[in-house]
Amino acid sequence: MTGQPAASVLTTSVETDGLNAHLLRHAVALPNGVALVEQDRVVTYGALPQLVDDAAALLKTLDVRAGDRVMLVCENCIDLLVATMACWKIDAWPVLINARIAAREVDQIRQHCAPRRILFGIENSAAARDHAERYSAVRLQNGPLGAMAASSTDIAAVAEPVPDHISDRCAVMLYTSGSTGTPKGVMLSHRNVMLNARAVADLLGVAPGDRIYCALPLSHILAFTHMFLVPLLTGATVELMPRFDVADVFTALSDRGVTVLYGVPASFQRMLDQVALSSKAAVDAPDLRFALVAGAPLDATLKARIEEALGAPLLNHYGSTEHAPNISGSRWTHPPTGVHVGPLIPGVEARLVASDGTVLGDGATGVLQVRSACVMLGYYKAPDLTAAVIDADGWFDTGDIAHFDTEGNLHIVGRAKELIIRSGFNVYPAEVEAVLNAHPAVAQSAVVGRSVPDNEEVVAFVELAPGASLDAATLRRHAEANLAPYKRPSEIRILDALPCNATGKILKPQLKIMAAEIAEDRQPEQSTAA
Repeated sequence: MTGQPAASVLTTSVETDGLNAHLLRHAVALPNGVALVEQDRVVTYGALPQLVDDAAALLKTLDVRAGDRVMLVCENCIDLLVATMACWKIDAWPVLINARIAAREVDQIRQHCAPRRILFGIENSAAARDHAERYSAVRLQNGPLGAMAASSTDIAAVAEPVPDHISDRCAVMLYTSGSTGTPKGVMLSHRNVMLNARAVADLLGVAPGDRIYCALPLSHILAFTHMFLVPLLTGATVELMPRFDVADVFTALSDRGVTVLYGVPASFQRMLDQVALSSKAAVDAPDLRFALVAGAPLDATLKARIEEALGAPLLNHYGSTEHAPNISGSRWTHPPTGVHVGPLIPGVEARLVASDGTVLGDGATGVLQVRSACVMLGYYKAPDLTAAVIDADGWFDTGDIAHFDTEGNLHIVGRAKELIIRSGFNVYPAEVEAVLNAHPAVAQSAVVGRSVPDNEEVVAFVELAPGASLDAATLRRHAEANLAPYKRPSEIRILDALPCNATGKILKPQLKIMAAEIAEDRQPEQSTAA
């Protein structure tokens, strides 16, 4: 169960040099190599250092100081990455925000992190332009960040102390989803993200010549580490897209030499839906080495369909924003046959605990806790919340229920807070979802618990594949044939589309509210209630 001791994390000079020294070193070795691509704009490794220097100088003219927070409200673009690296050069904190979140959420984060300035990526994002207009932001004309606009300086913003060692300085602050309350600012150090990026690069064999398609938001830790740090660390190319567009993905795979494709399960499901509607039996992807999925549970049926369509292995990784992110992951040299999330990455220790905190032995299923040099600095301005998830010995509580198989592969069973206890039995939503998703008419599903007197019910929400026809009663019979009685949904609701955030992650808190509302105002003719 336990991985290598945390002290043995891959050696790197990040302790003295910081991220920029590692990401910009290819300017000498690969000056003509393509680092960043955004539609017709191309930045080589040789040109990147000057862009970063100029952007850092610009930030100083905007009165940004070491220790200041700089909110970057953008969709994926070159200026977002350059601005992030410019912040590192002057020891400011980049706070990456997806421009597609609501105005209320942007305002909430601004109030919490108190940025010195807010920069908006207005060139390729209508959502960012809307936010910029609300803040009366002014476009940065004819400079290194010409696709951005800046808010006025917040003279009341207080700069945070700058640690002596660069490895301890905050490299990025990412906010977790605020769907159930106030968002939390996850502070990740140079050490946290660089060690994780190095481990991921080794696991995946990323090298010069690879072309990584980046359509997941860079404000999400998966994209930040896997699709920003890893490519620049290894001399590969990042192709930046503001959002996941299935038609462009197909073109990128067939014509633009993409070798690594990332997505959440919903992203790949959209690709499969399009393949089903077309005359093609598979996706034309001659250069694709592998695809990688993370961010949500993956079931075996979906994995098999994706691999068949792409003609390439689908790797499954697992992590957390608070761990920068990878905790475990499949190796590209040994594609998994199952849906486990691979062994622990080097340097990570793990243990499983019961609900009362008791450490469990081998073969048990319990809440996963990990310890390594990748664990976050903490939640910004929230020492109580930090202490609730990281104990005095450095163990981070992931909140996920898991077990290890005999080969050391990690299996994620579900979220502890999503566990449904029905008539005394544990029901893991992922298991029920896997059965529902196996029906050929189902595109994706989400299972939540609903409280009833002295018990919980299993409620399933289902989105059908394009052109498919299916009623809840038929799907219930499918569930009855494949699930134990206590795991079977008490109610199945078919929706036009499941609610998702910008990364494609299904918003289960919204579905729990919907399930409760359905119970209060039940419409029997639309349900399959027991």
